Amino acid sequence: MFKSGFVGIIGRPNAGKSTLMNYIVGEKIAITTHKPQTTRNRIMGIRNTEAGQFIFLDTPGIHNAKTPLNRQMVSAAMSVFSDVHMLLMLIDAGMHIGDDDHVTVQSLKNTKLPVVLVINKIDLIDKKRLLTMIDDLRHLYAFEEIVPISALKGFNVDRLLDIIWNILPEGPQYFPDDMITDRSERFLAAEIIREKITILTHKEVPYATAIAIESFKEDAAKGLTHIQAVVNVEKDSQKGIIIGKRGSMLKKIGTSARLEMERFFGTRIYLELFVRVQKDWSQDSKMLGAFGYTNE
Repeated sequence: MFKSGFVGIIGRPNAGKSTLMNYIVGEKIAITTHKPQTTRNRIMGIRNTEAGQFIFLDTPGIHNAKTPLNRQMVSAAMSVFSDVHMLLMLIDAGMHIGDDDHVTVQSLKNTKLPVVLVINKIDLIDKKRLLTMIDDLRHLYAFEEIVPISALKGFNVDRLLDIIWNILPEGPQYFPDDMITDRSERFLAAEIIREKITILTHKEVPYATAIAIESFKEDAAKGLTHIQAVVNVEKDSQKGIIIGKRGSMLKKIGTSARLEMERFFGTRIYLELFVRVQKDWSQDSKMLGAFGYTNE
């Protein structure tokens, strides 16, 4: 018997959805930072076993979106409902159940999909608080199971995989054994650059940044990949922050991104970064589409 199926991972921003998928797949394919709303697109991660294939869809955080970019992100998250066999809803154990969690639960009201509630980051709380939280959460929705885990440390993730396995149907092998994501190398390179910007800069700058890969050329003979990327921002002041004094910040971002790309792609990388002002791009539907922020 071979089992396979698609598993949507949903929840509020910064609940640990990307960290969980990366741990399960065994490779960092979704960027992670300590800041909310890091994930902007649906990202597929594939776990292959001899007996089956788990296909996870990581999604942006569900929240009360007020800007065109954020509305697009929430729409991308909600679109997963029609493409999966089951859902994992993640809750951050270190935070009180808030409005964004209730928005996520509300989104489940019209689905007939099995939903497993995953309480993540349990290493941040004591057992008494965890048990109280589990008791409170039972009344939110008719979850198939409630599973406490630490995605960062891998605690209890094997039990979660067993529960998923029991729910998934028999099915075909959708993707080759050696495939861990359907995302292109260009997309992954852009995400790595955006992750480094999110980590190294502050306030509105990470949220006003969109990355466009202008050129991605592999030279097999030299074992080198030449990447040219444009960091798009909304204001001249943000451009100044990204570049930094005498180009110091841009160099820092570029070095950090290049080292991670070399690890991930397994080749030497020559990375060129440029910064461009695209005024209010996050408010423009055409620009959002150009930068890849569409329902996929």
